[in-house]
Amino acid sequence: MQIQTSLRLSLTALSAALCLVLTACSTIEDGGKIDYRSATKAPNLEVPPDLTQLARDSRYALPGAASVSANEQRGRSPDGTTTAPAAVGDVRVERSGNQRWLVVARQPEQLWAPVKDFWRENGFVLSMDQQNLGIMETEWAENRAKIPNDIIRSTIGKVFDGLYSTSERDRFRTRLERRADGVTEVYISHRGLEEVYTSANKDRTTWQPRASDPELEAEFLRRLMVKLGVSAEQAKAVASAPPARPSARAAQVGEIPVVEIDESFDRAWRRVGLSLDRSGFTVEDRDRAQGIYFVRYVPPVAERKSEGFLARLLPGSDKGTAPVKYRIVLRSEGQVTFVSVLNAEGRPDASAAAKRIVQLLANDLK
Repeated sequence: MQIQTSLRLSLTALSAALCLVLTACSTIEDGGKIDYRSATKAPNLEVPPDLTQLARDSRYALPGAASVSANEQRGRSPDGTTTAPAAVGDVRVERSGNQRWLVVARQPEQLWAPVKDFWRENGFVLSMDQQNLGIMETEWAENRAKIPNDIIRSTIGKVFDGLYSTSERDRFRTRLERRADGVTEVYISHRGLEEVYTSANKDRTTWQPRASDPELEAEFLRRLMVKLGVSAEQAKAVASAPPARPSARAAQVGEIPVVEIDESFDRAWRRVGLSLDRSGFTVEDRDRAQGIYFVRYVPPVAERKSEGFLARLLPGSDKGTAPVKYRIVLRSEGQVTFVSVLNAEGRPDASAAAKRIVQLLANDLK
């Protein structure tokens, strides 16, 4: 009897290993490796009550020509950097380093409902839906396609599929920026968590951040292009265009830590906004004319006890840790832009926390 039990366990383990290998050999691009399901009902994100209609405030409009130039339609932005090879209808992709975003010749009000439908159709529930801010964010969700379809799951899993879960969670933030030339920029940023054991007996776990996935962001941008009317073949071709590779690095100006980006202010502003979204900051306000993002940040929980499934499933912020507010400031000198951190009072911050923020942004902007 013991031999038969060992044999069954060995066969199950072998089946699971084979499924994992096959999963690893597949790519996101085949469209069959994404099957998201909202993990649970997450608490609503707090939005400060004094926030106003940012999308309609002229401070947030990007200055530029009244229409998209022929140069941009051919695949080059006004500052000369390479974008996607061509626009498809009224949608095109711009890319810088490992960051991509859509430029759509429609107003944000026209895009809001289709984008909301898009996330619901892909298995997500929204935890933030702030049209006045141009921001929506999904709850934490798991990609069910990552669960190996082994022998056991293919039998009893059809009835008890809820028993199967991954040790990863993802959430996505979408930000819509109104431009002065009548188009909208659409950004999708990914944040990930993974559950790891924190004790030798494997009776305690914690959810800890894992690196953002630019390829996941690109895949959802491609799918959103299809939602907005682009064919699947065209969307795949445009979204996979070769990137420009601007450099960014952490540096010092006196005692103040800064990020030095080899790009003009316009593109640096867009890229820093996307990096803030990826890194878990909440942008409470922004003043593009002054080059300032007003942000707050709550560090993730350092450790969470195993107090049942729901307790482990709700990654969040330590209730004893108050949000910290900063100002992220961009200043340009020609084709180089410097990003620095100010404290909540607007004074230069040379603390260890400011250095960590600078390094975090520099790593993501490379």
